[in-house]
Amino acid sequence: MSSPKTTRSGSVSGSCGPDCTCRGPIPALDDLRSAMPKQDPKSVIYMDNNATTRVDEQVVAEMLPYLTEQYGNPSSMHTFGGQVAHKIAEARQRVADLLGCLPEEILFTSCGTESDNTAIKGTLAVLPNKRKIVTTRVEHPAVLTTCRDLERHGYSISEIGVDRQGNLNLDELGFRIDDNTAIVSVMYANNETGVIFPIDEIASIVHSRGVVFHTDAVQAAGKIPLNLRNSAIDMLSLSGHKLHAPKGIGVLYVRKGTRIAPFLHGGHQESGRRGGTENVPGIIALGKACELALKYRVEENTRVKSLRDRLEAKLLASCPDCMINGNPEHRLPNTLNISFEYIEGEAILLLLNQFGICASSGSACTSGALEPSHVLRAMGVPFTAAHGSIRFSLSRFNTEAEVDFVAEVMPKIVNRLRELSPFVKR
Repeated sequence: MSSPKTTRSGSVSGSCGPDCTCRGPIPALDDLRSAMPKQDPKSVIYMDNNATTRVDEQVVAEMLPYLTEQYGNPSSMHTFGGQVAHKIAEARQRVADLLGCLPEEILFTSCGTESDNTAIKGTLAVLPNKRKIVTTRVEHPAVLTTCRDLERHGYSISEIGVDRQGNLNLDELGFRIDDNTAIVSVMYANNETGVIFPIDEIASIVHSRGVVFHTDAVQAAGKIPLNLRNSAIDMLSLSGHKLHAPKGIGVLYVRKGTRIAPFLHGGHQESGRRGGTENVPGIIALGKACELALKYRVEENTRVKSLRDRLEAKLLASCPDCMINGNPEHRLPNTLNISFEYIEGEAILLLLNQFGICASSGSACTSGALEPSHVLRAMGVPFTAAHGSIRFSLSRFNTEAEVDFVAEVMPKIVNRLRELSPFVKR
């Protein structure tokens, strides 16, 4: 079944395949627009911050000189390059301050995916006699796809399940770890639902079994407090573009004393742990973004959370047959994953897009077949709800006026699509 398509006239066609029961094209959106509040057609309401974030202007200002003026190689012996090396050291300290660790434990990478691959494959390389990886069914593809590729190369992969609220079964985790386990990798917070796992408790369980523990904290870093000095976490991944730095820069925290093989071989950069000339502007930008994340963390957990809760309350009150996905008490403060039964998330997104609203769907169109999110399937979300899931993820740049506009638009979109749905009882 393929997702709906927007036509040149602005209508949405429900071309679901030869057995489609839709009633043909959805009428042009003019009447729907006329019933909605006015919005500047050039403005964008961006609520897809778990996908990527706007680069903070202060971050841009910090990095720009290192593109055009101070462009020396930090490995050079001359002063022109040496001053760049000092700036990298400053950025490393800023990242360490955000994570609560030592600067020498920070390894700069290109992204969260590289960090995850380095942690998992680097551990396997130094533990060649251990052939098992334990992870969860709700990980980001950066971990799940890596593990499934390793499975094709003879490794054993054990995936832990979650309950209806997305909580991890810790008893199952302990049961799955054995003497053949090289590494356990569990995300800090889920990118789709925002559910936060009890990572410090998990790390302690894993350590008690003598196994290396890695967490993908790409969604958590900058949103909730992290203090790695007081944690048993061995390795942690983060990505700059999820906390208002540019794309193309990431970090792998490696606890002092943790054995890991380099993922990229080359020069002496990153103390011999990651070859290749440093992405100087990206590193400096990430350092500034981490400094700002520390500054705005209280706001993230108060004002941004209040905006998320305001949107959630309005949608639950105005849209019948909808449900929140994920543990309501243990979520990232910016994330709302909500399912609208009997309609497809892709159709909702297409109509939201007509009003300059950016969000994400929990469904994905793969190889021409519409499948619900692997996260929602693992949680056991009903089929009629899983297909209609939408993720709103806010940031400190969002406003109450934007939240209220989205809350006014959504009920009309949901009602219109339900009028056309073959699954709604009439």
